[in-house]
Amino acid sequence: MSRVELAYEERGTGRPLVLLHAFPLSSAMWAGLSMRGRVIAPDQRGFGASALGEDAPSLGECADDVLALLDRLGLDRVALGGLSMGGYVAMELLRRAPERVAALLLADTKAQADTAEQREGRLRTAETVEREGTAQLADTMLPALLGRTALEARPEVVDRVRRWVGAATPATVAWASRAMAARPDAFEVLRATDVPALVIVGDQDVLSPVALAREMADALPQGRLLVVPEAGHLSAVEDPEAFGAGVNDFLASAF
Repeated sequence: MSRVELAYEERGTGRPLVLLHAFPLSSAMWAGLSMRGRVIAPDQRGFGASALGEDAPSLGECADDVLALLDRLGLDRVALGGLSMGGYVAMELLRRAPERVAALLLADTKAQADTAEQREGRLRTAETVEREGTAQLADTMLPALLGRTALEARPEVVDRVRRWVGAATPATVAWASRAMAARPDAFEVLRATDVPALVIVGDQDVLSPVALAREMADALPQGRLLVVPEAGHLSAVEDPEAFGAGVNDFLASAF
């Protein structure tokens, strides 16, 4: 094990909210949000300014990285949020240390393990970027990452996400793809998580659609669902105003 010391951005004061970013982006994706409280946004291993390390691909390693960051910052319990891959890591952290989570935010993510076809797709992505690099990755991913409204009418969002995807290294993309492919089903974890919880999903999300988000909210003992109109898989980037307002309202009622 080669524990990675995560780089992170921090702003605000008050109750801590830790936000875990999507694949294959970085903490930069949260910059457009207007959030109350103390917001801590780490770069997960290999992304942004964080090193990849030498461990075998595992979301458990990512969760342990976040726990080590909480220890470094002296935070016993936090509101924990994650979007897409960040949600997978948040659920893995809940599996390992549920006592560290005071409130939960899961956005555009899934509790189900991948199907065989989905796992194979992730493994193909890993092999392709190792062989060919990430130059074509954005072209492949953008139609799934963004909703049709952003793709057709928000060129500034498309350009921003394209830059973020292009900044990811082939080694990191391959590592994270293999880690996500190996993740287990997390519905048992959700059913055991009896803290205030919000599930957010864009109504145009084709990767983790509204029906799956509703299943997650129903599984959480204190779960509620927020659907963001005209947003896809990166709802926090496509409509940061609606996303931020929903999270702020949730946290105000949770504490």
